[in-house]
Amino acid sequence: MTDTPSLAEGYEISTDPDRIDAERVHRWLSTDAYWAIGRPREKQDRAIAGSLNFGVYDTVSGEQVAYARVVTDRAAFAWLCDVYVDPSVRGKGIGTAMVGAVREHLRPYGLRRILLATHDAHGVYEKLGFKALERPDQWMTLSFE
Repeated sequence: MTDTPSLAEGYEISTDPDRIDAERVHRWLSTDAYWAIGRPREKQDRAIAGSLNFGVYDTVSGEQVAYARVVTDRAAFAWLCDVYVDPSVRGKGIGTAMVGAVREHLRPYGLRRILLATHDAHGVYEKLGFKALERPDQWMTLSFE
């Protein structure tokens, strides 16, 4: 399936950086996301400031319930990262709808590819057209940790 999934009623997606609840995003990622455990707040704030951010919000309370960010040049490449859905709203398709919205937001840029890394959510991303690398032997990484 590559159609854009609709967001559950009562929620909205925004790319407005002023709506991001940076404290909440930091708490989610630094305490509950395997890829960001222990990430310092200052580093998370820099990541938010340098990225295209997506938030999902409860339309009644305004509370942020999900987050994703994209590192991109808006021309050839994007990396989707820090995708997180609050445990209290998981199972409502919010993550899938948010990633679909990210994909559609990036589509007009004419990017060659959007990359992401996941340990346990391959099925979510496959529904939206993501596939495993065809030639992983062509990719390299430089790690400072």
